Formats: sequence, C-alpha cells, structure tokens
Amino acid sequence: MGVRVAVAGASGYAGGELLRLIAAHPDLELGPVTAGTKAGAPVTAVHPNLASLAGRAFEETVPALLASADLVFLALPHGESAAVVAGLPAETAVIDLSATFRLADPSAWAAYYRTPHAGQWVYGLPELPGARDQIRAARRVAAPRCHATAVILALA
Repeated sequence: MGVRVAVAGASGYAGGELLRLIAAHPDLELGPVTAGTKAGAPVTAVHPNLASLAGRAFEETVPALLASADLVFLALPHGESAAVVAGLPAETAVIDLSATFRLADPSAWAAYYRTPHAGQWVYGLPELPGARDQIRAARRVAAPRCHATAVILALA
C-alpha cells in the first residue's frame, strides 16, 4: 500500500487532474474523493475519462472523512479551503491548490478576494532557493499555479 490521498473539490478541473494523476501513480492510494454540489454523483459522470474510477462516487466534503488520509489535496475555490482546514487535525498533511494560503499580506488578499485572509503556508515552489527544505519540513503547503510559477521563476 502506498500513501493514502484524499481529494476535496474533486469534481472541478484541478480536482479531476489530481484524480487522473493519483490513479496512475504507483505509490499513491486514492482515499476519499469529495465534492460540494456533486456529492453522491458517480466520479465518471463528471470525469468520463477516469474509467478506472467507475463505481466511485463523490462524497460530501467533511473534514473527519478527509483526515482519514495520509495526505489531503484541496482543490476548492479560493477562500474555501480555510473552513475545511479548520476542521482537520494539525498533523494532517495538506496541499492547497487554491490561493487561500499563498499571500502573506492581508491587504493584498483583500484587494483580490472577498473572504477573510487565512494566513500563509509554505509556498510549494521547490525551484526557489531554500524552498525544498521548507516544503519537506511543512505539514501545510500552498501550491503555486501556472501563471504565478511562470512569473516567479522568471524573476528568480
């Protein structure tokens, strides 16, 4: 058995890509697969390309369910991850794909988002100096997205 992985927000584009990558990874075991409004629906009804997940249905996004995994990916809309994380034990390893925990400055967050600033996690860009050690030591990581990665790497 490999690392048991949960995906919250699995019915969206990023969540579907995570499911595809996890299903093909030899060292990962797919655990809970959750979605908000799609809870109860078959995974293949939303992601027909994931035939290997036929028979799996999306579950409700409940922190206790997610906490049963070794690693939790949050593929939720910006600002929604904070509420889910608040219900997870501190030792739960989490990678958030939204912008929720990327910005350190609350005023910068407020300029772009309507939810309260949730704080900042380690930024998951291992190409930056010293970042690999920070990521390795962290239990919570804010994953960069493609545009941010392109700009930050160009500046670095």
